[in-house]
Amino acid sequence: MERQIIKIGTRKSKLAMWQANYVADLLDAEGFQPQLIPIETKGDKIQHVALSKIGSKGVFTEELESMLRRGQIDIAVHSAKDLQSQLPEGFHVLSFCERESPDDVVVSHKEIDLNNPKLILGTSSTRRIAMLKHYYPHITTVDVRGNLQTRLEKMETGIMDGLVLAYAGVRRMNFDDMVKYWFDTDRFVPPVGQGSIAIETHDNLNKEIAHRIKKATNHNLTEKVLLTERAFLRRMDGGCSIPVFGHAQMEMDGQLVLKGGIASLDGKQLIQRTMNGSDPIELGTSLAEEILQSGGKKVLEDIKSVL
Repeated sequence: MERQIIKIGTRKSKLAMWQANYVADLLDAEGFQPQLIPIETKGDKIQHVALSKIGSKGVFTEELESMLRRGQIDIAVHSAKDLQSQLPEGFHVLSFCERESPDDVVVSHKEIDLNNPKLILGTSSTRRIAMLKHYYPHITTVDVRGNLQTRLEKMETGIMDGLVLAYAGVRRMNFDDMVKYWFDTDRFVPPVGQGSIAIETHDNLNKEIAHRIKKATNHNLTEKVLLTERAFLRRMDGGCSIPVFGHAQMEMDGQLVLKGGIASLDGKQLIQRTMNGSDPIELGTSLAEEILQSGGKKVLEDIKSVL
């Protein structure tokens, strides 16, 4: 019997290709014939400008969505944290692959002391910058864009002591030995979706094939917590340029626990709450409402007025 070809759209970076190959292996194991189609997105091409300046919605996904719409690819593979909370009409997140640890870490070739008043760390994330300013106001940050390898090369020049990165990407690229510090996720809450791979589809994909792809790639627990986080982000109207953060976990009794919030760009205001619930969408939306009513709306408006 001839195997069904599945065309997988992905960014070209080494990490994106790792993720696409991971999905391809899952599909191959279920009898599909996966084909990788790598492309460059707007976010990949514009490396000299901060993400907050080039627009936060769809910066890494627009080109892939265009190919999905035209039927040039069957699925698009993304880092879940790069996928906007509100997808264009006709598009859906089909599945979420099993989540890696969502923690932020500092990588470096030397020992890192976060209490060092002369410490310089590289990051392009407004959330990480805001949180560093809040918890470690003495640390200087340097904006650094590019794929993981490019950022590491910039660090080698000596313009910074270390990089703040998602552990998931560090592990997938086999740089574990460079991890010098793990941030506590209770304080340094990760962004929505960090650590997971999301598979996006369009309505034009055959429903039976879509069902088979989901069965081969979806991790039920990861799906539940990410639907919770994404519902929170959607109500907060957050994107890559907004320091919104949210992390959900499943308790032993099956209850979901969501910790989320928002920080001002200067880190002086950090509004954070925790809420329990059983329904992902209801929980995510309810926590966002509480954050907005607790001063988050004003923080969000202030951020949007300067970006």
